[in-house]
Amino acid sequence: MSNDDKKEPGYVLGTETDGTDSFDTITALVAADHQHDIKLRTMSWQKTACLLAGEQVCLAIMAQSWSLSVLGWVPGIITMVLCGILFWITSITMHKYIMKHPHIMDICDFGYHVFGQSKTAYVFSSFMMLANNILLIGFHVLTGAKVLNTLSDHSLCTAVFSIIVTIMGIIMSMPRTLQHVSFMSMFSSACMGIAILLFLIFAGIEKAPLYGYSGNYPTEGPVKTYAFPLPGTTWVACMNAVMNITFIWVPQILFPTFISEMERPQDFPKALAVLAGISAILFIVPSVIGFHFLGQYSTAPAFGSLGVVSYKKASFGFVIVPTLIIGVIYANVTAKFIYTRILGKSRHSHSHTVLGWSVWGIIMIGIWVLGFVFAEIIPSMGDFLSLLSAAFDSFFGFIYFAIAYWQLNRGSLFSGLGRTALTVLNIFILAVGLFLLGPGLYAAVEAIIADYAGSVTPAFTCANMAI
Repeated sequence: MSNDDKKEPGYVLGTETDGTDSFDTITALVAADHQHDIKLRTMSWQKTACLLAGEQVCLAIMAQSWSLSVLGWVPGIITMVLCGILFWITSITMHKYIMKHPHIMDICDFGYHVFGQSKTAYVFSSFMMLANNILLIGFHVLTGAKVLNTLSDHSLCTAVFSIIVTIMGIIMSMPRTLQHVSFMSMFSSACMGIAILLFLIFAGIEKAPLYGYSGNYPTEGPVKTYAFPLPGTTWVACMNAVMNITFIWVPQILFPTFISEMERPQDFPKALAVLAGISAILFIVPSVIGFHFLGQYSTAPAFGSLGVVSYKKASFGFVIVPTLIIGVIYANVTAKFIYTRILGKSRHSHSHTVLGWSVWGIIMIGIWVLGFVFAEIIPSMGDFLSLLSAAFDSFFGFIYFAIAYWQLNRGSLFSGLGRTALTVLNIFILAVGLFLLGPGLYAAVEAIIADYAGSVTPAFTCANMAI
């Protein structure tokens, strides 16, 4: 890594302190940032909490009832609770590590540090972050097209709807600071909350669901719930259901970037506590109620199982807002990484210049266009979410933070009962990450192969993709 990769005046990747002067360093970084025209380090912990909630309160919540329908009550709830606990532990470990290395700007810097300031780890992390984020932007383009298809009764070609969503995403992504995006996130969370509430009301008042993956009601008999997977449930289906749950609990790939734009990054645990409380409620309660009313007819997203078309449109329509804004969050983080590689040292990165804004706009257009292409060529985004969970979340949700724990506590891993228990827990976290990377990735690939073996939706299709 050359000296050209400076992230702040006077900082060169690889010349970090050991953390003894972290707070002085943070103060200096914030002071330097506030001298610029475009100030990045401005978010309070409250605004960070809004940003976290905006990124986490998403459509994936409505896929959790399907996961319960595959796994049953016992394995499903255990997986959800365990993921929540591991999410908190790994996020706190990540924050502690960043406080020792406050110059970290993104998950790529984080990977560089935890693997011993390895340039290879930095390049690997960069590739993985870009692939993960652009694929997720593609997922949100496809979701937006599904929403518009559903609301309009397929009044236009699906590819046209995707283009509309892409253009809207580009326009909304133009603000360069996350503080601006955090205002959007409050609106995003509110709209997703309304969508979830309407779904729960409609699922409760309708007589029966309309549709399940095995056919229309009552093809599979009366609605029922069960403690364990039904006979005939495959291992691949169970693994995909587990990874579907894991996916929603692993947002840490964005956290280093969020922390780097806080005025007081030491306050991040406060924002994290707000997110953990919201997630514990919204990830579990709607899923449980949805599975109760839909049973074996649960689909992903659960809106698709509603029997009354007007109910489906009324609830699913609100999803267009979080779909766009979450895409904006991922686009902002991705664009900042690319932008820093191009103009990181120059005045254009923190001033209102024609070149600076032109480069930002070109990068943002390129990111959304790539997302659009992925949205059009991928046959099943559900299976690709499992692939993302296995290939990327294994590293960015588990492995990286188990290694960070080891780096933070080398020499005292077993000094006392409490520290020993945490060490054993982090060994388990590492094992979970490796399991997702091995058997989990195999299951995701098997599901994608099965998709391609069947009827594959043609690329850039006009076919109706309404739920």
